[in-house]
Amino acid sequence: MKTLKTYSIPFKGLKLGKHRFDFEITDAFFDEFEYSLVKKGKLDCKVELEKQETMMILDFKINGMVDRSCDRCLSQFPEAVNVQERQIVKFAGEAEPGDADDEIMVLNRQDFEIDLSGLIYEYINLAMPLISVCNDEGNTPFCDQEMLDKLKQLSGSEEEGNTDTDPRWNVLKNIK
Repeated sequence: MKTLKTYSIPFKGLKLGKHRFDFEITDAFFDEFEYSLVKKGKLDCKVELEKQETMMILDFKINGMVDRSCDRCLSQFPEAVNVQERQIVKFAGEAEPGDADDEIMVLNRQDFEIDLSGLIYEYINLAMPLISVCNDEGNTPFCDQEMLDKLKQLSGSEEEGNTDTDPRWNVLKNIK
């Protein structure tokens, strides 16, 4: 948890206006989250905090590369991440009871810093595609051609001349 402490911003002493913070996200960041989709990566996170009288507006820009496992050939490959998000932070006195949602966070008046590690983690994981595959199958240095050949061999496709079918399936062709 010590690693995540570096992703906190003490906002109590900040003047009104815009402030910029830069964070470096490395493997140590992802190690703090046990069930993370991403295990390795190198990203830069730029946070612009606009402090106002009654609230703060946080603009996140996260860019970099993460290591992913291809769902097709199981090899590791780098995937680019480009995230731009906005988070609004209100204080307990100014916020209405129903204000807290995905875009509005509510803090107590006694809070003096805001921990951004959870938000950064969510933004990176939400930017990951549901299905990750190597680009340009078989032609990239990351794609495991041996695994792809094995999959084609085991798929039993008709391309190999395997036209023998089970005669029980022929009965279904007569149904119309």
